[in-house]
Amino acid sequence: MTARRLLPLVAALVASLALTACGSDDKTAASGDAAWSYTSANGDTITLDHKPKRIIASAAEAAGLLAYGIKPVGIYYAQGEDWEPGLQGKDLSGIKVIGKEWGKIDAEAAAELKPDLIVADWWPAQKEYQGFEEGADAASMKVRKLAPVIGANQQGSLLEVVEWYEGFAQSMDVDTESTKYASDKKAFDQAKADFQAAVKARPDVSALAVSPADDLLYVAVPKYSTSLTDFKAWGLDVVVPDSPKADFPYWEYLSWEKADKYQADLLMLDDRGYENTIKTGERQPTWDKIKAAKAREYTPWPGYWIHTYADYTEQLTTLTAAVEKADANLA
Repeated sequence: MTARRLLPLVAALVASLALTACGSDDKTAASGDAAWSYTSANGDTITLDHKPKRIIASAAEAAGLLAYGIKPVGIYYAQGEDWEPGLQGKDLSGIKVIGKEWGKIDAEAAAELKPDLIVADWWPAQKEYQGFEEGADAASMKVRKLAPVIGANQQGSLLEVVEWYEGFAQSMDVDTESTKYASDKKAFDQAKADFQAAVKARPDVSALAVSPADDLLYVAVPKYSTSLTDFKAWGLDVVVPDSPKADFPYWEYLSWEKADKYQADLLMLDDRGYENTIKTGERQPTWDKIKAAKAREYTPWPGYWIHTYADYTEQLTTLTAAVEKADANLA
């Protein structure tokens, strides 16, 4: 198995850690060295006897921590640095990279970091956290046992993912109501309102989210994409593919001979490595059978990587502009 078309997708347990699956909704934490707890997306409440100080994080999730000044000691990538827009321009000094390929985490390097918590999003369709799904190698699964794992829900609303990381920061005594963070939220609220106004004004504009690869065209299923779930809820007409892959329902897999199965006015392209995504699509002989592709009606689509208000604002603003200028007669 691959990562979330993340193709287009060793050591003893830390003795002081305890994982309590009590189903509590309490997401508060005391200051200082008092006990800390926070609820994960799978319903488990993780409880430690102190605020976590040595966090290992999946790379995309690390952006949600860094936004609040929480610096992990180690990160692992799904497909290398270019696949993580949320980390571009971030100060990663002092953070050890313990994996650059999905399902392959250096267990020995992870153990040396002595983590007290692992932050990785929860994927309900696979019932596992990022990097530890079925198909990950044995070393990665050893990392899974080094410390409790906690993360946001990667099915449902992307805004709720962002809010989960905000709540995590609050549990770490970050003042999320300070001017900087309040400004980020205000900007997001405006971007959301602008987007809703744009789609209300142009209800006939349809959008199709895809991730092209050399062998297949991956068509995103809105139910399993937090960003598309939000966009649909806020009024955008997003195409829903009818034949998702049974054991990996994030996508419908299309051969390039069938690339024109779905049509839309706007083509939303997976923007993890956006320029390469465009090049991959445009070198396929059947690319222009997709009417929006032929018209070069492209816009970036944040495929599974956003964890901050600032990133969501930027992407939503870009999408709003694309909706406003799209040709509603292509499809």
